[in-house]
Amino acid sequence: MAGPKFGSFKGEKGESAAAAGAAAQRRDPYEVLGVGRNATEQEIKSAFRRMALKYHPDKNADDPVASEKFQEATFSYNILSDPDKRRQYDSSGFEAIEADGQELELDLSSLNTVNTVFAALFSKLGVPIKTTVSATVLEEALNGSVEISQLQLGKSVCRKVEKQTAHFYSVDITDKEAKMGLVCRVHSTAKSKFKLLYFEPEDNGGLSLALQEDSAKTGKVTSAGMFFLGFPVYRFEQNSSAAAAKDPDSAFFKRLDGFQPCEVNELKAGTHYFAIYGDNFFKSASYTIEVVCAEPFSAEKERLRSVEAKIIAKRSELSKFESEYREVLGKFTEMTSRYAQEMQTIDELLKERNAIHASYTNNPTLQRSSSSSKGKSPSKGSKSEDDQTVKKEKKLKSQPMEEGSKSDDEATKNKKEKKPKDRIRRKKWFNIHLKVDKRRPC
Repeated sequence: MAGPKFGSFKGEKGESAAAAGAAAQRRDPYEVLGVGRNATEQEIKSAFRRMALKYHPDKNADDPVASEKFQEATFSYNILSDPDKRRQYDSSGFEAIEADGQELELDLSSLNTVNTVFAALFSKLGVPIKTTVSATVLEEALNGSVEISQLQLGKSVCRKVEKQTAHFYSVDITDKEAKMGLVCRVHSTAKSKFKLLYFEPEDNGGLSLALQEDSAKTGKVTSAGMFFLGFPVYRFEQNSSAAAAKDPDSAFFKRLDGFQPCEVNELKAGTHYFAIYGDNFFKSASYTIEVVCAEPFSAEKERLRSVEAKIIAKRSELSKFESEYREVLGKFTEMTSRYAQEMQTIDELLKERNAIHASYTNNPTLQRSSSSSKGKSPSKGSKSEDDQTVKKEKKLKSQPMEEGSKSDDEATKNKKEKKPKDRIRRKKWFNIHLKVDKRRPC
């Protein structure tokens, strides 16, 4: 699952040649990690962690050999930890693995500022970038030099953890609580990125990483959870949005491939260790953690078991449905192609028929127009010419009428002009000035 690398860019031919040469030089991933071909997921994880702690760049800053071994171990783990990639490699080797479509797990604590900025930008743009827990945190846990806080069952704790660091918690459970089951849930209302980790105690008093759950967006929060209920519980890793955009059909049919069983299903009585790892690129992660006994949630346990059984059944149904869908889609594509061809053929035949019909005339002008148009409607030029002739004819016909109307208009105009002169100006009665002798009484 190798992803974007920071460095120079090569051309396509150069990349393919380099990839072919690198594939010839690569060692078997099982050999690199020192595990057998039937190794479990847990064995592969443990082997990788041992090598990562031994050859991590933080501990071997000036050792190029250690850096190469670390990259080789990371590449091998990215193949064997993914069921799809592992199956492809087992069947066809490195050639079956598309390096361009893989995701790389980055330790953000080992990146400089520039590369961290680039990683954050790519992540914002939807490029899938997986991050791994800092080797420093894992080494401190393995050496037993981490600070551990006691966590009470049923009580939630809200805190902030700095980027690429971890808060460790211990939980004590009884035989009854272990039998009824345990659930650890973490959420962040600030939508911070974090990892929920479960550690197992080592003989030397240290802690080794056993389980890891990355936070995922669920509505308005990011959350992660671990369920130890005494029966197989599954975790779900969603497909990357980039792969879905590239091939939506394949992404749909492979959507439930990330539905995989958890390695640990139940816990024994005693002390158990969890940790919250800050996985933001630049800022601290705020979170709320809560560990509860599953005894009051018996109905939820049965519902979860039922729903996950249905999802597993649906995954097998999808495999069968995909083959049917591909077959029908192939026929549909063939039919749509034939539909377009038949439509084009019919249009050409009708066009030819119209041209033949138009050729039955002795008028050379019509013959030329029919041969040039081939059954199409008359051109814009011919239309405009016909319109001009019609307009001219109409104009000629209307000329005598216009002249007659003009003379009538002139006569009426003259009459109207003469009328005002012949009129006698009469004074209206209300305009007559009446002289009144004010001295005489009325």
